[in-house]
Amino acid sequence: MAVSSATGGMSIDVDAIVNGLMSIERRPLDRLNAKETSYSAKITALGSIKSKMAAFESAVKNLDDSTTSSLLAFKATSSDSSIFSAAADSTAAAGTYSLEVSSIAKAQRLAAAGQSSDTEAISTGSSTVRFVVGGTSTDVAVGAGASLQDIRDAINAEDFGITATIVNDGSGSPYRLALSADDSGTSNDVSSITVLAGGDDAVNSLLAYNPSENTPGGGITMTETAPASDAVFKINGIDITRSTNTISDVIEGVTLTLNKETSTAENLTVERDTAAVGKAVSDFVSAYNDLHSAMKNAYARGSKSALETDPTLRSLMTQMREIVSTAASGGTLANLYEVGVTSKSDGTLQLDSAKLNNKMSENFGDVASLFNSGTGFATRFYDWSHSTLSFEGTFANQTNSLNNSIKSLTSQRETWETRLKSIENQYRRQFSSLNVTLASMSQTSSYLTQQLAKL
Repeated sequence: MAVSSATGGMSIDVDAIVNGLMSIERRPLDRLNAKETSYSAKITALGSIKSKMAAFESAVKNLDDSTTSSLLAFKATSSDSSIFSAAADSTAAAGTYSLEVSSIAKAQRLAAAGQSSDTEAISTGSSTVRFVVGGTSTDVAVGAGASLQDIRDAINAEDFGITATIVNDGSGSPYRLALSADDSGTSNDVSSITVLAGGDDAVNSLLAYNPSENTPGGGITMTETAPASDAVFKINGIDITRSTNTISDVIEGVTLTLNKETSTAENLTVERDTAAVGKAVSDFVSAYNDLHSAMKNAYARGSKSALETDPTLRSLMTQMREIVSTAASGGTLANLYEVGVTSKSDGTLQLDSAKLNNKMSENFGDVASLFNSGTGFATRFYDWSHSTLSFEGTFANQTNSLNNSIKSLTSQRETWETRLKSIENQYRRQFSSLNVTLASMSQTSSYLTQQLAKL
């Protein structure tokens, strides 16, 4: 009597059957994982759009009413930059000035007599050397057995407005201690160097300096190699003296840097920096286009973007177009196209720089007002972008919502994973029990077969 082989040898592959069944049971969990991946991709895509929004915010801020706006920029131009250069800030006023430079400011320089070595000891005893610089005295300690290098280092360590160096002049006694005032002008010169009572004679001979007593053959070797001098110049015929060649307190908002004396009067021109404004408007157009194009491409149906047909992007693009199409009020200019900024068919902007420059030449104030007045385009765009990027703005709200959804999915996934472990254990118990039953049936079948064979 034949025995059925439908059971495949009277046993089953429990692992294969359970794995197959669990792949079906896991489908809800797979859907949760797919959702989480989708939400994470949206957060990343929003981050990319947000960075372009931040760049746009910076661009419009450079045209609003802030103190750093390019609309407030001035430029200062020298008729001869080899004689002087100039820079202007937002507090300057337009104007033309005459400049004559009689002398430029210089720092005082002193030099001591040459020594045969810069490392051998000069002093046998210790000394206290008093330097008077710009009316302020500083005491420098020079130890016994100090070399020229030691004296240099002791002076520099006090950091009191004098820098000491050693110069090799190539003579028989080549090493000379050179002192230079850190700041130019007669108010910063060395008026005296004195070795206090009880000091070393060699140090006194090397360093002592008094302009009225330092004469050739007087036994004192410190001499003035370059005197201190002040900058002496005229602005529009007015005599001015300063201790430095960098001067920012003569013409409001203008910093002058004097380089050399003049033989004839030179001109300084201060005027609106229209080139800076033109660049700022160009940057605004570029940042607008980058932001708009990024959102449009991400939103487009069929783009396979994580933000495809996302209503947030559609709303932001609509808001951008509404600001562009809404006229400013209160000035003679009301629309961007009046200064050469026009809309293209794809929603981006383009700039006619020649038209912008012509408008700035006609009336700079009108152009500025179009951007930085209360209803100006830069003002409105800055308020919009700043609000959108704020802690409670569109990007934050959308990102927080997605993060909360991910948290919810995580909780659901944990529940499902616990449930699936229970289901898998149940399947394994059931099919393992079935294997035991099949094994018992196989033994019974074998016994019956043997018995029937004996009949």
